[in-house]
Amino acid sequence: MLSLIVFLPAAVAAVLAGLPARLPARVFVGAWAAAGLADLALIVAAWVQLPDAPGPSGYMFEERLPWIPSAGISYHLGVDGLSLPLLAMTGVLFLACAVFALRETRRVKAYVLLFLTLQTVCLGLFVALDLILFFLFFDLSIVFMYFVIAGWGHAERARAAALKFFLYTFLGSLALLLGFILLFLAAQPHTFDIVELAAANPLAAGGPYAGLTLLAIGIGLAVKTPTVPFHTWLPPAHTEAPATGSAILAGVLLKMGTYGFVRIAMPLLPASWRHYALVVLLVGVVSVVYGALVALAQTNLKRMIAYTSVNHMGYVLVGVGAAGLVATGDAQARTLATTGALVQMVSHGLITAALFLLAGVLYDRGRTYDFGDWSGLAPRTPRFAALFAIAAFASLGLPGFSGFIAEFQIFTGSLPAAPIPVAIAVTGILITAALFLVALQRLFLGPLRTPDAPGTPRPLADLHPSELVAIAPLLALATLIGLAPRFLLDLVEPAATAVNTLVAR
Repeated sequence: MLSLIVFLPAAVAAVLAGLPARLPARVFVGAWAAAGLADLALIVAAWVQLPDAPGPSGYMFEERLPWIPSAGISYHLGVDGLSLPLLAMTGVLFLACAVFALRETRRVKAYVLLFLTLQTVCLGLFVALDLILFFLFFDLSIVFMYFVIAGWGHAERARAAALKFFLYTFLGSLALLLGFILLFLAAQPHTFDIVELAAANPLAAGGPYAGLTLLAIGIGLAVKTPTVPFHTWLPPAHTEAPATGSAILAGVLLKMGTYGFVRIAMPLLPASWRHYALVVLLVGVVSVVYGALVALAQTNLKRMIAYTSVNHMGYVLVGVGAAGLVATGDAQARTLATTGALVQMVSHGLITAALFLLAGVLYDRGRTYDFGDWSGLAPRTPRFAALFAIAAFASLGLPGFSGFIAEFQIFTGSLPAAPIPVAIAVTGILITAALFLVALQRLFLGPLRTPDAPGTPRPLADLHPSELVAIAPLLALATLIGLAPRFLLDLVEPAATAVNTLVAR
């Protein structure tokens, strides 16, 4: 089942590649949407059919075949409570982007083929249980996103932004590969299998070698997350990317970094994770406060949303860092912190993808993201204003939305470990509230102003049906998690407990 879920989009891409590009654009985008819907149905079926108890390895629906046996590399897939929610989120976001792209007119065949192959790469990473397989998907995501930004971004600046994105994240992936090789060399017998490495715990004693391994893996994942000071590629990449590219970049690709911390760094390097957990937590606090403050200063809507991603991913690091600090203490606190970090990944993916798609709607109407070019839009675009307000309140962590569930768990589980740094991180919520309220005031209140004719504004189209169908379900899911999170927490909490048990060894 997992191989079918992962490779179905790529198979559809292979079929579409044989069709002439002169066919109507809706043929290609419709095929992408159909593939996304089928893939999401398979993921939901996997969720519903989860066995009552996982297999001996702790994973479900496992698939394992020899790949390069002499190097300890295998084709090993499996899901658990850490990966299945992210797998489902990935399916939802790509389907939303397919629907949003129904109005795309630029080189549609290449655009659809690129996104379908990127979807396979993203799905594959979240079910990979071999470090080299994980690295393969990790690296391919960089390549495909580079072409999305460079090929369908805004003007010439898109190519520079795409190149910066590629160089930064590719350099980070080299550090990640170095860490994986160090883990491989430490294991006896040598292996890249995540399950075997977690069971063997080859670097249980810690020390300089284990610290260097964690540093290499941590840098590689921190660049992709991104955390301060490895975040500088993010704002230009988001600003110049098309709306769908920004939605996938923020919603899915950034989670590859945070997921890697929970799937690889924490369970495979438990002694070093405990030793350096305070450093991870402090980096998270800095990212939270810095990201919120810089977002508050932005005059460009897309750059503002990009910096809120630095802020929200900082909360994830606060949670996983705190779990390492209390690894041998309060079991409930570390489960809360880790569970909150995982829920934050899903929450951020849904909400921020919706915000970037809404920013794409604004750009489509006036070819600018600058706050100074827009004002008083609420009466003319009530549906757009309503969805943007819901997304803004969800992003700032208002109760009733998924962000509140995630941040409440992170702070509750982290306070026993580091009360002062966590109290500082809480101020990020206040700053985030301020920046979104300012954005709402600039865009929707006051006299009507549009970019082309400030004195005599042209008629402004509200959300089209495809835009509404793409964005509204993302916010509905964020609301569902905020009001009734049990269906998600019941899956995540046992997996978070299992990870923290490995960290506490």
